[in-house]
Order: sequence, then structure tokens, then C-alpha cells
Amino acid sequence: MNPIQVMVNGLPGNMAAVAARHVSADDRFNLRPYSLTGPEITDRDFSLENIAIRLIRPDERQRQIQSILDDTGQLICIDYTHPSAVNDNADFYCRNQMPFVMGTTGGDRQKLVDTVSTSKTAAVIAPNMAKQIVGFQAMMAYGAESFPDLFSDYRLEIRESHQAGKADTSGTAKAMVTCFKKLGLQFEETDIEKERDPEIQKNRWGIPEADLTGHGWHTYTLTSADETVKFEFTHNVNGREIYAQGTLDAAVYLHQKLQQGASGKVYTMIDVLKKE
Repeated sequence: MNPIQVMVNGLPGNMAAVAARHVSADDRFNLRPYSLTGPEITDRDFSLENIAIRLIRPDERQRQIQSILDDTGQLICIDYTHPSAVNDNADFYCRNQMPFVMGTTGGDRQKLVDTVSTSKTAAVIAPNMAKQIVGFQAMMAYGAESFPDLFSDYRLEIRESHQAGKADTSGTAKAMVTCFKKLGLQFEETDIEKERDPEIQKNRWGIPEADLTGHGWHTYTLTSADETVKFEFTHNVNGREIYAQGTLDAAVYLHQKLQQGASGKVYTMIDVLKKE
């Protein structure tokens, strides 16, 4: 099988760099030496081991993308940029018929889906690319549909901690709010407790110092009205490797769907897990 052509966008960002490293080391892929970046980036190139990757700012991308596509043919974009760029990037990908894996959280998610659905391309869109966490979310969603209002007399606390550079509230935590509301809990996304202070993360949460610059710790606590019963669900991720691994699986899945003629299709990580 010919390697899948991939462009990782968002360099020199940390998550984009981890994803690019995984793509480069995997024989299933050919990492293209280009990356869409933000307007604030002044560097022209990013060095990934022995690969020099050209950084393309927003005001340059439309002029350069056609030559990249002429050179590469069909490629899949992996997007780990910034929440503020999500919808604009999706417009760009769809306008140029570039299928993509959207790992960036934030933006107008319904508009994101609508943009792909009315286009001639396809995408995998997920607030979390870690397969095991997505599986956990799916189990919770099943419980919410099967046992509505099970926890209607409980109160909920959601705490999430990520590296200081993560601008938005965790997309995973926000997605879980929907499940818990179906289970009967009164809770809104604005009630999520978000921590970004490294000192608090280290001293109060106990997050290893080495992982302060890259982690995702989540705890969901449900307490009965009389405080005699407590349920607690926790998933703590140190580093970014788990997200990169899931991202590559999503890229392979999307490539397979494109080979089958997918157009105007939005897939999720649940689709990737089911391999349907």
C-alpha cells in the first residue's frame, strides 16, 4: 500500500509536534514538509529531527496550497492549531477539498459539522483523540440513554486540569456534561472547574512536574443529596502520546473512507473505534 500523504497543521505547537513525530516514524504515512501555522508565528521553518517543515501563515496559505496539492495529490490534514482557528481552518480545508482530522477543540462545533456536511470532502472530528477515553465516554453515553434520570437527586462536580497553554475548557469534559444531564443532574458547562496554574496543579493535584506542560486530568464526582453515597470517575493522562496514537488511527480510518468515495461525511472517534 502506498503511504498516506499527511500534513500536520499547528506547528510549532506541542500537540502538533507530537503528532508529526508519530506520523514521521510510521511507515503507513508520508509526512509532507509543510504546516499551516498562526499569524503570530515568525519562524519560517520547524525542525522535526531531520525534516525541515515549512511553516505557512494564514496570509500565505491560499497561494501555496495549490502547488502543495499539485506536488502531493490527495493528502489528509491533521489539525492541532488553536481553538480560535477551528472554523476558519475547516472552511479552508473544505474549500480546497482537503480531508482532515480535527483534533483541535473549541470553535463553533455545529458550524464545523455543517461546513463538512455541505462540502465535497470528509473529516474525523472529535473533542478527544484518545481511544480509551472515547470508549469510556461511549459507555457513559450508553448509560445515559439506557437509565435516564438515574442520578436525579445527586449533585455533580467536574474538575479538569490541563497545561497552562490550553486556552479553552476541555472538550471531553464538556461532552461529558451532556451525558450527566441525561442522567438527571443539574449542571452546565460553565460549572466545570478548570485549572491551568502549574503551582496548584503540582502542589494540590499532585501532577508530576515533568507533565505540567502536557497532561489531562479529569475527575467527575457524584454525591447523593444526603451525602451518604459518592461515585467518582477519574481519567488522568500524562503526556500527549495517547492522543497522537488515536489521531493516526483516525487518519487511517479517514483514508479508507475516502477510498470508498466518502464526500460530505463527518466521522467521530466512535466510528474509528467501531471500524465500520
